Amino acid sequence: MLSEKSTATVRATLPAVGAAITDITELFYAKLFAAHPALLRDLFNRGNQNAGLQKQALAGSIAAFATHLVAHPDTRPDVMLNRIAHKHASLGVTRAQYPVVHRHLFEAIAEVLGEAVTPEVAEAWDEVYWLMANALTAIEERLYAERQVLAGDVWREWTVAARVEETADCTTFHLTPSDGAPAPGFAPGQYVSVQVELPDGARQIRQYSLSSSPGSPLRSITVKRVHGGAGPDGEVSNHLHARIRTGDALRVSAPYGDLVLQDTGSPVLLASAGIGCTPMLSMLEHLADTGHTGRVTVVHADRSPADHALRADHRALTHKLADAEARFWYAAGAEAGDSTGLVDLGGLPVARGTKAYLCGPLPFMRSVRAQLIAAGVPAADIHYEVFGPDLWLASA
Repeated sequence: MLSEKSTATVRATLPAVGAAITDITELFYAKLFAAHPALLRDLFNRGNQNAGLQKQALAGSIAAFATHLVAHPDTRPDVMLNRIAHKHASLGVTRAQYPVVHRHLFEAIAEVLGEAVTPEVAEAWDEVYWLMANALTAIEERLYAERQVLAGDVWREWTVAARVEETADCTTFHLTPSDGAPAPGFAPGQYVSVQVELPDGARQIRQYSLSSSPGSPLRSITVKRVHGGAGPDGEVSNHLHARIRTGDALRVSAPYGDLVLQDTGSPVLLASAGIGCTPMLSMLEHLADTGHTGRVTVVHADRSPADHALRADHRALTHKLADAEARFWYAAGAEAGDSTGLVDLGGLPVARGTKAYLCGPLPFMRSVRAQLIAAGVPAADIHYEVFGPDLWLASA
């Protein structure tokens, strides 16, 4: 709960902070990485930093949190906090790291806003920061406790049991714990972090959705190679494609992620584009494994059938269900029964009570979400996952 005094100060200064938030976050990261270069080397995604996406995500989350507190001082934006906390837990973030962030963030605020940062303003925004940080810490520590791991100790060595080339740019890695102990359970739709050591010594981390169902004897991730040129974009996916073979070891986190299948027996719509099919395949396989009898509608968009990773699984799992239909849209090369162009749900009946799950590029998800809302699906029943920093948190 934000105090009345701070609420008034934050409300008065929010326009100025909001207008400068991009400059503040850019300076914050510069200060943070200058003081702690290991964070950029071993924790933060260098590709996202290079593209500016992480700065946008941080700016959006701070602005969204402060705006929510001003409008609803007695509540907090739990959807946003849960999503961030799951990502932090998959990276092994701990309570001790929040004071470090606080120091450099507030140095950046003071430097960018100058004399506008009076003691009263600093105190109010300090309260905002610690409300957000303490809320995140509480959720993260609960997530660690649920996995029965010490805070931050989420890593475990896994062995590649098999490697399958799905398309020219997508490879599935089937994994099993190297120590022979049981694999941790997970909910359909969740992801793991994978950490690899690159040629320059950096230990970069990326998240990959589990594409198998919880009932599978193996844990599977399907990795799309990102063609990022000489920069850090795609450095982990290219490393996995080029260097990781059957029998190799991988450092993998416990499963996390807040986009999970709500197994209620309701009608389900699973919509994906590109490699966004991976969490949808886990959900689809789980529905098939558990004998789901409600209506299931599978929607996927891709560049072509040849680029559609796990296409055969998409169809085969759909056919296992009692009442299901799969519709695929391709930019080119559509085969009989497929469609060409952008996803159009106009010809698909959407059953009352449908729970929808979306994963893919933001333009795709915005389009599908708008079509579902127009078809009568409540916004609360439309759930989504973003690969990379979630730039949609403040608006979804």
